[in-house]
Amino acid sequence: EGRETRLRVVLRVRPLTCTETRRGDQQVVHSLGDGAVHVSAARHDATFGFSAVFDAGASQEAVFEGSGMRQLVELAMDGFSCTVFAFGQTGSGKTYTLMGPLAQSEAQPASPALLGLMQRSFTCLLEESRSRGSDLALSASYLEIYNEQVRDLLSPGPPCALPLRWTKTRGFYVENQLSVEFESLEAIVSLLLQGSQRRRTSAHALNRHSSRSHALLTIHILRRAVSAHPAPGAGCACPSKQGTLCFVDLAGSERVKETGSSGELSVEANSINRSLLALGHCISLLAKPRGKRTHIPYRDSKLTRLLARSLGGSGITLMVACISPSSRCLSETLSTLHYASRARRVTTRP
Repeated sequence: EGRETRLRVVLRVRPLTCTETRRGDQQVVHSLGDGAVHVSAARHDATFGFSAVFDAGASQEAVFEGSGMRQLVELAMDGFSCTVFAFGQTGSGKTYTLMGPLAQSEAQPASPALLGLMQRSFTCLLEESRSRGSDLALSASYLEIYNEQVRDLLSPGPPCALPLRWTKTRGFYVENQLSVEFESLEAIVSLLLQGSQRRRTSAHALNRHSSRSHALLTIHILRRAVSAHPAPGAGCACPSKQGTLCFVDLAGSERVKETGSSGELSVEANSINRSLLALGHCISLLAKPRGKRTHIPYRDSKLTRLLARSLGGSGITLMVACISPSSRCLSETLSTLHYASRARRVTTRP
């Protein structure tokens, strides 16, 4: 607590798709073990290091255990503000890593082996709660940032824009956002699936289910104060603690020329790319030593405002960089790897 803590950054390399294999794309990304990955292609030969690298054969469970996600859940229960976000090119496997298969619904749940970081974290949270015997109050809020509008994914009716406010005590927050209490795994998974189905997605040349918005699901954890034998006039032996666990599924960076987007899709792509550029700029400045940091422009986008606490404040953050190993995606893959490498130098004070 209060010590400088680096952002933990892990890398996930998805398998080549059937389309990429049929097209004859070469695999240009190779895991070297011990958190290192090598990119070898014409005029490009580079090695990058991360906290962990998960190659095409890694299971969803291996990513959960090896990324440090379980520790993040425990820290959130201890009152810390914890965030995990997945980023990378469109179609690189971000939503799959966080949620599992896109086709799942309450009527058709995914196979347990394919569930993503979110569902596994919910299970871990509820199991930890039972084993500790904690008196926990759990609630969830779910929003998306679409074309620079913040919209609630859990409120009934069509999603409407919500105002983003700032106060000295709370920092940036969303006004009038609905928070729903839950007590069981079924209840929180139901909220996740309901909200995800309302999220904006479209099909284009690189991805049949491309997310057109950034989505943030936040679990609010309140551990009520307990005292086995309170003495008259004495305070509680264990004070209340309030932590958060936030999952951020960033929309994928994309080149409009390659996706074939036009009209509304093109407008969405430009909005996505602008907010990701603002995020990248904040990360570049935060990667500098504290004494050499200039003003961090969190106000440049709604996304960076909402992630300000996670990136440069008092939070604990895990970043999952997702990439394609295909030679055709080399430019975007290198961009993601450089982005992730810079993020490893960012520090917070939890």
